[in-house]
Amino acid sequence: MTNSILLRGITWNHSRGYTPMAATAQRYSELHPGVEIVWEKRSLQAFADEPIDALAEAYDLLVLDHPWAGFAARTRVLLPLDEWLEAEFLHDQRVNSVGASYPSYTQEGHQWALAIDAATPVASFRADLLTARGLRPPETWEELLELAAAGGVLVPAIAIDTLMNFFMLCATLGAEVCQGAERVVSPEVGVRALQLLRDLVRRLDPRVFNLNPIRVYEAMTATDEFLYCPFAYGYSNYARPGYARRELVFSDLVSLEGKRLRSTLGGTGLAISARCRHPEIAADYARFVASGEIQRTLYVDSGGQPGHRAAWTDDRVNRNTGDYFRNTLPALDRAYLRPRYHGYMHFQDRAGDPVRAYLMEGGDERELLAALDRLYRESLEAGER
Repeated sequence: MTNSILLRGITWNHSRGYTPMAATAQRYSELHPGVEIVWEKRSLQAFADEPIDALAEAYDLLVLDHPWAGFAARTRVLLPLDEWLEAEFLHDQRVNSVGASYPSYTQEGHQWALAIDAATPVASFRADLLTARGLRPPETWEELLELAAAGGVLVPAIAIDTLMNFFMLCATLGAEVCQGAERVVSPEVGVRALQLLRDLVRRLDPRVFNLNPIRVYEAMTATDEFLYCPFAYGYSNYARPGYARRELVFSDLVSLEGKRLRSTLGGTGLAISARCRHPEIAADYARFVASGEIQRTLYVDSGGQPGHRAAWTDDRVNRNTGDYFRNTLPALDRAYLRPRYHGYMHFQDRAGDPVRAYLMEGGDERELLAALDRLYRESLEAGER
């Protein structure tokens, strides 16, 4: 007997992104013998860049990034989940949000995805290497610079991560980006943020400009060359025994001028294509995956990084991950929620390259900010079309 209903999903190519979806799909099919859910995967870069309208044409279920919420609200390529899931369930999702993960998918009065995964840049280190050198993790920006000068520090510095780190420093200095109609941030804050970031990366191995968070963590665990990362999107996988050659310890971020860094929220959401022929089944599966019970058991046990708060505070989950979730939760709760307006992706896709070039080569900060402002205004105009 063959399955009568087939749903196809697309997620991203990492154990955190793929294996929990495969595991939940398998279990859901066991509980619903007439349903088969097949997950495919794409690269992390494609996950950040590839337009969701094309994916929604080909797939029933999409794991996506929250900055697409504005595009989804305008184009209606996704189903508004509040029309397919009961209010009581969505209320549970809202009150158990990790930071702003749940509202990050809320736009124009509708919920476009469920926050099944939560992440923000956090600190990580090799406890064994620090101990061997008689060192401790830095607590302040000044201590971070001292450790970086001594060697062994990495940060992800490809274009998208560089941009997110710029956002982080602006938010920490008291100015969230892209709030007005003309400029990304005030010149005073923008110049200071750029200078701080360049002051750090000038002390690092230039290989960082080709590293995303995954490659940072692989370098830190596969070799004994690097011992500390001050901020990269967290991956609890690398805190788990047996996942990599060495385990990492994850912690909150350093402080700058007396304030803990406010990093830029990431994570992923589970959405349903408007073209899905079986929306009731897709919504039921989404409910299953995002439920607190599955999030703190099957989902996290399969390599996932849940979006439901019950998992982050669970003693068993923390025992199995070196207290990853408990240690980093404060950073998630204060994380900056980046823009999600229709047209924002035009800015995000283009703004990271000039910031990265500045970090590599130097230059005039005010000219760079003016270029970012032009890109920002273009994105606002694109969103109005």
